[in-house]
Formats: sequence, C-alpha cells, structure tokens
Amino acid sequence: MAYEIPVTQARAELADLINRVVYGGERVVVTRHGKPLVALVSAADLERLDALDEAADEHVVRSVSTVRDAASAPRERQRFGIAAEHRSPGAS
Repeated sequence: MAYEIPVTQARAELADLINRVVYGGERVVVTRHGKPLVALVSAADLERLDALDEAADEHVVRSVSTVRDAASAPRERQRFGIAAEHRSPGAS
C-alpha cells in the first residue's frame, strides 16, 4: 500500500517525500480532495512499469498480427443485406 498525502502537505515536504521514495522504497500518492492525482515512485519502479507496458504492447501486436481474414458466410451476407465484402490486395 502506498503512503497518501494531500498536495498542500506534499509541497511543504517534497524533499522528505523524495527521500522516502528513493531510500525507503516507499510509493507516495499525492491526493487532492481525497482523490489520487499523481504517484511518486523510484526510477527503478518506473523502469519496471515501462518494461511491462512494452511487453503488453508487443503482446497486442502479436495478437493482432495473427488475426486472419474470414469470409462472410453466404447466409449472413443475405441476412444482413451485405452485397460486397472486403478482399485483401492479391486475394483472388
């Protein structure tokens, strides 16, 4: 669980909060009216978050690249009044 602090108090204690994050390994959530605004995390935590984002992006790209075209079933074309279908370039 992260340490929460109001933004007005965080302004006054910024140097101390930075030390808590860097040397104490804490995560600090700065709030306004009780709602989270920002989080202070160490540079190492940020690198881990960035690596997770990149891994998730790669997974999405792999998933999308494996999607294949599927021809519409004749009954569905008739049912929905579809008169044409998309064909990839080079498809016969």
